[in-house]
Amino acid sequence: MGKPKQLLDWESRPLVRHIAETALASVVDGVAVVTGANGDEINGALEGLSVQPVFNPDYRFGQSTSLRAGLAALDPETSAVVFLLVDQPTVVPSSIDAVVGIWRATGSPIVQARYGSTPSHPVLFTRPLFAELQRVQGDEGARSILAAHRDEIAFADLPGPTPFDIDTEDDYRAALATGSTLTD
Repeated sequence: MGKPKQLLDWESRPLVRHIAETALASVVDGVAVVTGANGDEINGALEGLSVQPVFNPDYRFGQSTSLRAGLAALDPETSAVVFLLVDQPTVVPSSIDAVVGIWRATGSPIVQARYGSTPSHPVLFTRPLFAELQRVQGDEGARSILAAHRDEIAFADLPGPTPFDIDTEDDYRAALATGSTLTD
């Protein structure tokens, strides 16, 4: 996009701050924010929030490196992790809560949000899968883990449209035009 997505304006604040505030407003016990390029500027956008900044020195090598950096920063007692993406600003706290609630109710090793028939974020993984997640390579995130464990996924069926994924200027404009009408 020619500029850091994390710093795009979303509802009068940087996108990364919006996502962090969304996570903080949910039932999760802690929030870590993984940064790479422009880390200092992005961390500045998080000033005053109770989040753990995690720098990923290998960010150039794809999404999997951020996933691994975030996992490495976890408290050893962490039993599950919920992944959110900075470029999906229409995820709301109740979606995170629903995913965590399904995990608490079922103990499933993976819980994924599903909007209609479309799986999306947030996604929760339990500790037994952390080693597999640490081995993911490239720019795929956790897709291979989801595919390998497809029969073990519990879904949190959520109302509303699938969260926007902002990858281009056109995506950003479309999200801005629609995103402000979505509420929790």
